[in-house]
Amino acid sequence: MQSVLVNGRILTPQGIVDGKAVVIRDGRIAALLAPADTPADAARHDLDGGLLVPGFIDTQVNGGGGVLFNDSTTVEAIAAIGAAHRSYGTTGFLPTLISDDLAVVDAAMRATEQAIEAGVPGVLGVHIEGPFLNAKRKGIHDASKFRTLDDQAVALLSSLKRGKTLVTLAPETTTPERVRRLTEAGVIVAAGHTNAAFGTVRKALDAGLTGFTHLFNAMSPLTSREPGVVGAALESQTAWCGIIVDGRHVDPAVLRIALRTRPLDRFMLVTDAMPTVGMADKSFDLQGRHIRVVDGVCVDDHGTLAGSDLDMIGAVRNAVAMMGLSLEDAVRIASAAPAAFLGLAGQRGAIQTGQAADLVLLDEALTVRRTWIDGVAS
Repeated sequence: MQSVLVNGRILTPQGIVDGKAVVIRDGRIAALLAPADTPADAARHDLDGGLLVPGFIDTQVNGGGGVLFNDSTTVEAIAAIGAAHRSYGTTGFLPTLISDDLAVVDAAMRATEQAIEAGVPGVLGVHIEGPFLNAKRKGIHDASKFRTLDDQAVALLSSLKRGKTLVTLAPETTTPERVRRLTEAGVIVAAGHTNAAFGTVRKALDAGLTGFTHLFNAMSPLTSREPGVVGAALESQTAWCGIIVDGRHVDPAVLRIALRTRPLDRFMLVTDAMPTVGMADKSFDLQGRHIRVVDGVCVDDHGTLAGSDLDMIGAVRNAVAMMGLSLEDAVRIASAAPAAFLGLAGQRGAIQTGQAADLVLLDEALTVRRTWIDGVAS
């Protein structure tokens, strides 16, 4: 089955182009052609002059649409979370489990496998954020759930049969050997909720760690005599750093400084989104604690940050307004960069021949008007 998207501006890896049409065949981008050269028998869709960009990929989605993944580790919950975020341009995501018992981790991984097998749109894998974390940097996580990354846990984390597994851990609570065992099994490992010293993080990077979860938040800071996790992240020119751009988790000036230290394509926008995204009700319960949205961020009764009420198109707009990025660069760190982090470069994250037809149509106000996942519109 073929379809053609016409009358739009298209953000390609080479920049924004006009006068081209996107040909979609069997869920993938078959070609970018002049409209007159497109297949005559294909269904045509008029983009009405809008901007077509690659679909956004969010590697940290705790919830959305009133659903928290920890509360419901099911295919239905994953589908509901994905549907809520798709409205904001997210066409690929990792449902994210906050620190919990290993039985819940197992259930989350099995639900992810089942969701991918069932064809739930946008599910690329799962993010297990803890429980292998440091209580000194616990944030909103329940420290009573924290545990050591032992052989049993390594085996569980290596067991996903479909999709990608991302694990956030504190490097100081384990060994480089166990980090290496995870990465050799295909697990993507990131540092987060960690009080590690610079040298400890360097050893983890050498063992295969390739990411930093919500840079600056819940990690040892850069200081004059101990660079900490932040220093290791900024010194690395190859690891990917997730950033929450809502103006509250990290001051925009700090993010602008960070951009000057390393390649832009090694940053990626994440939402750390909670169930309030897509909902009028801006409160929920998290492992026995009441969370509410105050001035755009989720906090508990003590004011501790508890994820965000951010969506991806909002993060893109903020990256332009707060970080001074061009729209093209803001979109790239919402699409191509996370795709590369997940090992999906060449498959997703860009509008070019051969890639999955994961697309977002934006208007002049940078509002999402339509999305496509694997060529299917909504």
